[in-house]
Amino acid sequence: MYIQPELKERVELFLDSGQKHMGHALGITFSSFKKDEIKATMPVNENTIQPFGILHGGASVALAETLVSIGAWLNLKDPSQTAVGVEINANHIRSVKKGSRVEAVATPIQRGRKIHVWETKIYNTNDKLVCVSRCTLAIVDKS
Repeated sequence: MYIQPELKERVELFLDSGQKHMGHALGITFSSFKKDEIKATMPVNENTIQPFGILHGGASVALAETLVSIGAWLNLKDPSQTAVGVEINANHIRSVKKGSRVEAVATPIQRGRKIHVWETKIYNTNDKLVCVSRCTLAIVDKS
């Protein structure tokens, strides 16, 4: 796993938190943490398929929002703030059958003081585009 040096302490805080989240249930495995790119993989299995044996669009969206939320959070300078999704969309380009794996790459489009916009592209094992998603996140004070 790659961690951009300036993010090491923050990423370790996230990884060592012990807080269970949807990413655990879906089998998301992080492979890279950078300020301008988050990468992870997810299996296409009984937890992530729809009833017809292919990757569920909702699982793709959950993967995308997981990555962009972490990406936005890693870019925040004020520890009293966090990032929350306010809108997400996804275009599903091709299907992926059970027994495979997908890789997601999330990158920022805009990182403002109050709003971030991130894009996630999800690829199959042949590097073919499976899904592209765009998410808008609000930067808010923690409650």
